[in-house]
Amino acid sequence: MARNMFRRSIYKTPAQLRLMREPGLATAAALEATKGALRAGITPLELDAPAEAAIRDRGGRPNFMMEPGYRHTICANVNAHVVHAIPTDQPLRPGDIVAIDAGAEIGGWHGDSAYTVVVPDPADPKKTAALQELSRVTEQAMWHGIAQLARASHLNEVGDAIAKYVHSESNYGILEDYIGHGIGRSMHEDPPVFNYPVRGKGPEVRPGLVVAIEPIIAAGGIDTFTEDDGWTVTMEDGGASAQWEHTVAVHENGIWVLTASDGGASGLAPLGITPTPIP
Repeated sequence: MARNMFRRSIYKTPAQLRLMREPGLATAAALEATKGALRAGITPLELDAPAEAAIRDRGGRPNFMMEPGYRHTICANVNAHVVHAIPTDQPLRPGDIVAIDAGAEIGGWHGDSAYTVVVPDPADPKKTAALQELSRVTEQAMWHGIAQLARASHLNEVGDAIAKYVHSESNYGILEDYIGHGIGRSMHEDPPVFNYPVRGKGPEVRPGLVVAIEPIIAAGGIDTFTEDDGWTVTMEDGGASAQWEHTVAVHENGIWVLTASDGGASGLAPLGITPTPIP
């Protein structure tokens, strides 16, 4: 009986899935606003304002601000910073790798998404290319995980697909301490979404499941520590990492990437998956 109660708690109704579309689009708009401004010389703190404005313009609230003690719309993870980095007034420089993470809440429902970009360094094209490859592999690992969700019978197949892709393309490390998650009435809910193989199948993939698929991949080791600010997580070896994330809904007709303006069509097309809008 407890098992069935847990399963009911992680599956949304069709009406609830429809309510999750707007926070997903607001999250996408926030990240697009930062992409348009991100360049060498701008500070992560300056990227926070357009992200907040994009969410509030759609009638939402930045859900990171709903976390006790956090006062910003985005997390801006630069170079050795991995996740949860507070945006600073330190200007971005050529050769920086930057992951921007944001989320929105509308009507009590949440979206969560992240992307990584490399600030080009004309003086060091090899470094730029290496960091761009780290970001590319991480992004494609995310899309392979999302594609597997569309085919899977159980959730832990997603982590198998992510790890298989990363290991086939690189010698990068998959961070194990930071994983994806369910999302809905709260930004972080059950079930966990692993980015690597684990024992057990995980919950069934069936209509109503909504998860944030979120691989974080490191160029070197995978060990991290938390800075004195209590938020910023940093690679112990000082190496680079990349983060990509989308919120994805499973419904009766397929899947839909809630935090992509096209529902994930462009990212999934090369993998043979066509997302379908939530009815």
